[in-house]
Amino acid sequence: MLSLIGYRGTGKSTVGMRLARRLKWEWLDADNELERRAGRSIKEIFATDGEPTFRQLEREVLVDLLSRQRLVLSTGGGCVMNAETRRDLRAAGPVVWLQASVETIASRILHDKATKARRPNLTATGGIDEIRVLLAQREPLYRECATITIDTEGLSLNEAVARVLSQLPTDPTLEARP
Repeated sequence: MLSLIGYRGTGKSTVGMRLARRLKWEWLDADNELERRAGRSIKEIFATDGEPTFRQLEREVLVDLLSRQRLVLSTGGGCVMNAETRRDLRAAGPVVWLQASVETIASRILHDKATKARRPNLTATGGIDEIRVLLAQREPLYRECATITIDTEGLSLNEAVARVLSQLPTDPTLEARP
């Protein structure tokens, strides 16, 4: 099990898919899996049921997925808000925190039509101000959870994947952190 954490727009899905291909492992995006199981988009879940319900569904999906072997898991950006989830991620295997600057994240999100359609704003401000606020809240939690940190700023996809692979244990299935 190899988990990718970080704010939306840092490359978790793109890097995760490529890592899985290189490792010859399965890849799953936790948000996609949550939407599949719920039969609705994250934006719809937030609008009709609220964030607490979404976070509970997210936790249930992650508990199930973290029991798998030979899986690269791209998590939702806010999953680290739950202390039990942080603990479970660390126990399951290496956890890679993908980082980027606020400006790069904003640019990536702005140019990703799927993000706009499927993901709600999480603060009243939205946009770059929301990114700044949420990153300030989440960075200590990402740091606590991560066993590997990769700054994706200015890296190509292949460079980001190579950096992750170079920092993984020889056999990532054997490494977990209590």
